[in-house]
Amino acid sequence: MSFFASPLRAVLISLLALSAPCVLAENFLHFPAKSGPGHGKKLVLIAGDDEYRSEEGLPMLGKILSQRHGFDCTVLFPAGMDEVIKPANHMLLSNPGALDKADAVILLLRFRTWTSEGLEKFEKAYLRGVPIIALRTSTHAFDIAEAESPWKKWNWNNGSGDWKGGFGKQVLGETWVNHHGSHKHEGCRGVIVESNKKHEILRGVLDVFADSDVYTATTPSDATVLMLGQVTDSLTPDSKAVEGKKNTPMQPIVWSRERKNENGKVNRIVTTTMGAATDLQSEDLRRLIVNSVFWGLKLKVPAKANVVYVDPYSPSMYGFGSERKNFKVSQLDLGKPLPPPTP
Repeated sequence: MSFFASPLRAVLISLLALSAPCVLAENFLHFPAKSGPGHGKKLVLIAGDDEYRSEEGLPMLGKILSQRHGFDCTVLFPAGMDEVIKPANHMLLSNPGALDKADAVILLLRFRTWTSEGLEKFEKAYLRGVPIIALRTSTHAFDIAEAESPWKKWNWNNGSGDWKGGFGKQVLGETWVNHHGSHKHEGCRGVIVESNKKHEILRGVLDVFADSDVYTATTPSDATVLMLGQVTDSLTPDSKAVEGKKNTPMQPIVWSRERKNENGKVNRIVTTTMGAATDLQSEDLRRLIVNSVFWGLKLKVPAKANVVYVDPYSPSMYGFGSERKNFKVSQLDLGKPLPPPTP
């Protein structure tokens, strides 16, 4: 029997296969930090909604935070091993292990039903007391169906017990209530609360406009309301305020709070009902979010944080089914512009 037909050959081929490098699918992004005041701090940004294009907006923010401010940033997606982003698959969460070392998290979630691994790792980060910056639909982040799930109390519509209103109401300060403005027709102009205008989170923030509408919101007594939402008559920044009840009173659209969790740790929390990928074209909204990270981590907030795009950014309009089709995570990496969406 020749060597090439022998059992020894088969064994050697198997050993070579085991020693070959393993190519893993890229279903999350890691943006290594450049030098900056955030050096040594790890941020995890979690995209997970099926309407407001978090899969486009959060990588852009991660690039700014890593390249302009020195934070090590990892962006997670509703994506599987095929690398394709699937916003409507509420169970998918790529690389939940990144949460084990997170110093702060930025969320844009909606009705997620993650596996127990994802929920457990997220809960552990929360219980460690990490700062949480929550955007738009994160007020209704979870909708867990399993009756016996230990995380069922997180559901946005939880109606009983100490966690009425779920993670949104209890941790962030509000759950889903309603659209206060007319969805896709009326915009949102940020109005700074005069008594809190010197708050660090508002440093360098003057002009915020979001083309997603104002949400109805009632904040908890321990919240500091930083900005109110003026309902405007169109989705353009030069639109006028609508007249009548919608602006009397205006709804809170940005607030902060410091909340002691079940482990006795204090989470610094910033919640905004803005945050659609198109909203983030507002320079001062990007600055407000960057400032929130610094505040959450008790770092000195810059006088005017640099929030210039790292790569060109042309986000998709929000809406169900408006995601880019067969779009892979790697297409959002550093050095890759987000081109205008295909009509």
